[in-house]
Amino acid sequence: MRARTPDQEVIYFVLPDRFENGDTANDKGGLKGGKLQTGFDPSDKAFYHGGDLKGLTNKLDYVQGLGATAIWVGPVFKNKPVQGSPGQESAGYHGYWITDFTQVDPHLGTNAEFKALVDAAHARGMKVYMDIIANHTADVIRYKEGAAQGYPYRSKAAYPFSTRGGANGPAINAGFAGDDDPDPANWATLTDPSFAYTPVVPKGEEHVKVPGWLNDPIYYHNRGNTDWKGESAQYGDFVGLDDLATENPRVIDGMIAIYGDWIDKYGIDGFRIDTAKHVDPAFWRKFVPAMEARAKARGIPNFHIFGEVTDDDYDPALLASWTRNAGLPAVLDFSFMWAVVDAVSGKKGTEELARLDDDDALYQGGKAAALQLPTFLGNHDAGRIAMFIEKANPGIGAGELLARDELAHAMLLTLRGVPTIYYGDEQGFAGTGGDQLARQDMFPSKTALYDAETQVGTHATPAQDNFDTHHPLYTLIAQLSAVRRATPALTGGDTKLRGSSDKPGLFAVSRFDPKTGQEVLLAFNTSNQPLAASVEVEARSHAFTTLAGWACPAAATAPGSIAITLPPLGFTVCAANP
Repeated sequence: MRARTPDQEVIYFVLPDRFENGDTANDKGGLKGGKLQTGFDPSDKAFYHGGDLKGLTNKLDYVQGLGATAIWVGPVFKNKPVQGSPGQESAGYHGYWITDFTQVDPHLGTNAEFKALVDAAHARGMKVYMDIIANHTADVIRYKEGAAQGYPYRSKAAYPFSTRGGANGPAINAGFAGDDDPDPANWATLTDPSFAYTPVVPKGEEHVKVPGWLNDPIYYHNRGNTDWKGESAQYGDFVGLDDLATENPRVIDGMIAIYGDWIDKYGIDGFRIDTAKHVDPAFWRKFVPAMEARAKARGIPNFHIFGEVTDDDYDPALLASWTRNAGLPAVLDFSFMWAVVDAVSGKKGTEELARLDDDDALYQGGKAAALQLPTFLGNHDAGRIAMFIEKANPGIGAGELLARDELAHAMLLTLRGVPTIYYGDEQGFAGTGGDQLARQDMFPSKTALYDAETQVGTHATPAQDNFDTHHPLYTLIAQLSAVRRATPALTGGDTKLRGSSDKPGLFAVSRFDPKTGQEVLLAFNTSNQPLAASVEVEARSHAFTTLAGWACPAAATAPGSIAITLPPLGFTVCAANP
């Protein structure tokens, strides 16, 4: 199992709270009171719904049946149950508001139950990737100033580390040479955290964070809320979340110790890194090698580390820069997502898909490294692929929506990268947006907003149990996952562009077995019209076998050419015979 390289995996990404409730006794996380005390309210999309690690473990048959070989589990660490201003509270069901980095959130279970999940997955030959955060903690620190203005970001120029409350304020932190000096002796001189705002820890929360060093405001930037621009993207608080000073050697060492311990104790197989681009690159250049060394010492080969570098458009240069400047081995491939969304929505051509192979040279390690990029069609922040298709095609019919959804998954599971299925997509979940609007329950939902939704390819709704192994999307994904695993060209193979267009229509590439050179032709029709085209293949590829999709011709029409016919929104996977 562990001999598999990252490109040989099919990942299933799941938020445990929304997947399956295996133990109703932990629904309130051991807390007492109403929803604002416990965080539990299955009728509210912003609160805990009851899913847990035991439930996920109980459903491993379902996940493995889909063809997944690795599970990316949303953050399991203990969270602040509820935070937010009065009337705007929400819960940490998603896992990104951590207070205790050493303990599983009681709403999700126990450390022992996490170990049981990992052990059960490993017994099946499946891997487990943890979702981790180094950028911030839960919102605990408050500021004496700026409440009326919403704590706007205060820059380093206007509020330097060397003065209190502005450039003309009294001198503090004498001897501090700046935040770009990694010398621990330099950081030891930073003793007053009130350079921009005066941080205050509310009474009763002085020791809420674990490990204990996280409770000291000196280890945070304390500059107010980010506006997502310029330096504030790295130094600002995410809507109040306490932004760690990841330049500080103490913070670096502390995070290495925290996450190294999870590797040591549980033998996990990789990390997905949340908000990676909001941390200084120098942090990752130290953290990543330390985690790889820890995994190697634990006997874990092919430890997969991939960072979240969020991008709202096709921009592989941005993604690739974090593999070069920060040393991240891989990043989530947002460029792939947007290229597929644009193509299968039928509103653009396939030029962005055609660019992917050339743009892969931008990544550290080039095209070979790009094979390790997790590819996906949507996620818990951006929204689901079905939603994107519906938004681009108001009033789309149920049959066409399913066909476009299937076409997207055919691309995901055959093109380069590591296919990553967002839980529920295989059951036709669509939703109406991103974030909380894309986090439906797999077990019977009690959230009216979710229950009113229609799903792709079925008459079921989120109000019902949604573990249907006969759903057309589930069966297609399972079929293509099996084809992928059995076809080396579809995991580690090089890509050669064979056809694309500036309008909806043909997109075709060949991929090649890295050992034998056997060609596998992939052809997709993104239009609503039947397609017939001559497609170039290798001159040595004379006869073909259909691996999936529409039947491909049994033989080339001439050396180096094959006649492809596809129905509207159809695809084919054609393997040249040895």
